[in-house]
Amino acid sequence: MELVKALRLYFIPDPDIGLGVEETIQAELALKGGVTAIQLRSKQRNAIELFHIGQKLRDITVHQNALLIVNDRVDIALSVRADGVHVGQSDLPVSIIRNTLAKNLIIGVSVCTLEEAKQAESDGADYISVQSLYATQSKENVPVVGLKLLEKIVHSVSLPVIGIGGISTSNVSSVLSAGACGVAVISALSGQQDIESKARTLRKVMDQYENAN
Repeated sequence: MELVKALRLYFIPDPDIGLGVEETIQAELALKGGVTAIQLRSKQRNAIELFHIGQKLRDITVHQNALLIVNDRVDIALSVRADGVHVGQSDLPVSIIRNTLAKNLIIGVSVCTLEEAKQAESDGADYISVQSLYATQSKENVPVVGLKLLEKIVHSVSLPVIGIGGISTSNVSSVLSAGACGVAVISALSGQQDIESKARTLRKVMDQYENAN
């Protein structure tokens, strides 16, 4: 699948937000609802736990023809044959990942300034995630950067750009209008009783915007 299309609706399952539902079940339901990419992210689990969850997510995403991205952990991404890895500003540099560890992995980078976005492109990233567009409870101490910065980044780099942070059916069209090729969500799906239905509704709003424009 073309990367831009694969990044359309990107879901980061969170069992803490998700009413105790494990990541693999959240992911499976979300994919049925139209999600196109899954990110494995967990700060609390050890390597073997991440590996086993990653293996399950790899099976699920292959079956659904969706991307599997692993947050931070290049070793886990390689061991479960994920499509890519996503890093922040304090993680391994893109150049190190690209040149010495994982030449074929898709590499995404979280940014919250124009300078970081330009640096990510220069370093060889494949896509950029701009955070946080709106106030969110999913991450602590993340500044709200707003849509104007997103739009500026979209016009300043040639990479696919997705938005994250507080995105829901009520504002997703505004994010796409600012130039994002897709959105990443956590609580918009993880914290819902019916993940599949919520994903389908979100995807429908996105598709309606795309068809109208």
